[in-house]
Amino acid sequence: MSKGEEIISIVYMVAGLSSRFGGKVKQFAHVGPNEETLIEISMNQALKAGFDKIIFIVGEKTEKLFKEKFGFEYKGIPIAYAMQTFNTLERDRPWGTCDAVVSAKDVIVDKFVVCNGDDLYGENTFKLIYNWLSKEGTPVTAGYVLGSVLPEKGLANRGILLSGDDGCVASINEIIGVGKENLSEFGLTDRSVSSQNIFGLRKEDVLFLEQNLFDFKEKNKGDRRSECYLPCEVSRLIKDGKLKMKLLKAPDEWMGVTNPEDEITLRNLLKDKKE
Repeated sequence: MSKGEEIISIVYMVAGLSSRFGGKVKQFAHVGPNEETLIEISMNQALKAGFDKIIFIVGEKTEKLFKEKFGFEYKGIPIAYAMQTFNTLERDRPWGTCDAVVSAKDVIVDKFVVCNGDDLYGENTFKLIYNWLSKEGTPVTAGYVLGSVLPEKGLANRGILLSGDDGCVASINEIIGVGKENLSEFGLTDRSVSSQNIFGLRKEDVLFLEQNLFDFKEKNKGDRRSECYLPCEVSRLIKDGKLKMKLLKAPDEWMGVTNPEDEITLRNLLKDKKE
């Protein structure tokens, strides 16, 4: 158990199916040297840090699949589920990653780390964030060097982390369509700092996010596709003085799967690391 009787959870956002993967669960891609799935590798990395609870934020199309695969326990650690829903008469998709976190409000107990279920952050990065939450007890994130998290070819969307003199996040700016060839167009370099959607937060922070989400939904009522993104809302809370978030340097290499061909690349990378 964490310091005192506090429960620190690892929260995975796994509500959607991947259209690029033919409507499959990307997290179940077998990329490990022993046929482990992507999500299992991430969970194995995370549990080495000492998390007390696993929370899956699922959707209607992924709930059954995750419950069939994992049930309510993984390697002795309890698993809880939160359902992210949306009105299909009014919406084409869920309300985004901020909405996902808010949907887990009732199963989050104390502090938690929330991240993507189809990315690998590295066990040392999980330990870094977990230890900060456990000892300091305040919001935290890990930043990655931008050049290391961009595809070799093509473009991606990245949240750029700017920090103040105090080592805390000043803002997170979402950049659409950035690649290694057009960094200068956005005033960036390959040494800029990228957010890969991993945040250490407290339960009370979810209440702030819930209010932001409510405001976003009111503002975008009738819009079938607009999404409320977690990094944008964290940045808004920081600017509004409701949140102070420490920025740490991620010690590990980030690995992700966007396109089907990335699955083979990741499998080879993990195999090489094991060898």
